[in-house]
Amino acid sequence: MGVAEDLRHNYEIKEIYGKRIEAIERVVADAKEKYGMRWSTLKGLKKLSMQAMLTFAALNLKKLATWTWKWPATA
Repeated sequence: MGVAEDLRHNYEIKEIYGKRIEAIERVVADAKEKYGMRWSTLKGLKKLSMQAMLTFAALNLKKLATWTWKWPATA
């Protein structure tokens, strides 16, 4: 068996993979459903890449704003 197959059955890796569903899969699903990533009217890899980068940058800023609002820094 390969290294990847051995890692797949490791307890710590299974725990990390479980968190992946919460962190990554949800973001991609939201991008597809709410932010127009399912279809695009743009043509070309460069334009599509720019749309994806801007969309995910906006999602990251939204997440950062949410975290800042929930947990303000104590000075």
